[in-house]
Amino acid sequence: MKVVVLCSGGMDSVAALHWAAREHVVVAAISFDYGAKHSARELPMAAAQAALLGVRHEIVAMDFVDRLFSSALLHSGGEIPEGHYEADNMKQTVVPFRNAVFLSIAGGFAESAGAEALVIGAHGGDHAIYPDCREEFMAAMGEAMRLGTYAGVRLLRPFIALSKGGIAAEGARLGVDFARTWSCYKGGVRHCGRCGTCVERREAFLEAGVADPTDYVETGPLPAAPGVREEGAC
Repeated sequence: MKVVVLCSGGMDSVAALHWAAREHVVVAAISFDYGAKHSARELPMAAAQAALLGVRHEIVAMDFVDRLFSSALLHSGGEIPEGHYEADNMKQTVVPFRNAVFLSIAGGFAESAGAEALVIGAHGGDHAIYPDCREEFMAAMGEAMRLGTYAGVRLLRPFIALSKGGIAAEGARLGVDFARTWSCYKGGVRHCGRCGTCVERREAFLEAGVADPTDYVETGPLPAAPGVREEGAC
C-alpha cells in the first residue's frame, strides 16, 4: 500500500516511519512547523530520517498556530512544565485540536500524492493528556478522511495499543537509531531530562530494556506517576 507518514522527528513518528517503510511503500513523510519551542531541534531529525530511508520529506509552515492557539508548547506560550507526563500540569502543553489540523492537511496531501493511507504514531501513553491522540478520536478522523476523499484514504495507527516502552522496543527491532530523534519540549541544545516528554522518553527505554542513547542535562530520579506513592511515603 502507498502511504504518507506524519513524522515530527520524535520517537513515535520516526518508529512509525521505519515501520511503514518495512510494511508499505512510503510516498512521503510530512512534518509541520507550527511554532513549537522544540521545532528547530525536532524537524531536522525528521528530515534526516526521511533522507536515510530515501523518502520525500515535506515541511508545512503553519505560523498561524503560534499566533492563534494557546499552549505552553508554542513560542507564544508560557514555560514548559516539568514532572511526570501524566500529571495535570502537562495539559498546558496540549495544542488544541492539533492532530485534527495536521491530519486534515496530510489527508489532502496523501490523496494528491497518490497515497492510499496515512500513518500516524499515536500511542497508548498519549491517552491520559492528549484527547486528539485517543483511539475514539483517531477512529472518527479516519472515517472522516475515508468519506471525504475520492481515494478513501485510510488512517493507519500501528502503535495505538502500545505504550511508549512498546514503541522503544519496536523501534529497536526495526533498527531505529533513537539518538537521531528528539523529544524534549524545551528545545535546548540537550534534552533537559525533566519535562514530561523527557520523563516519558527515559521511562520508555527503561520499560523496553533498551539502552537509552539520549544526552540529558539531568538524569536524577524519575518523578512518580500521579496517584502512585513514593516508597516510604505515608
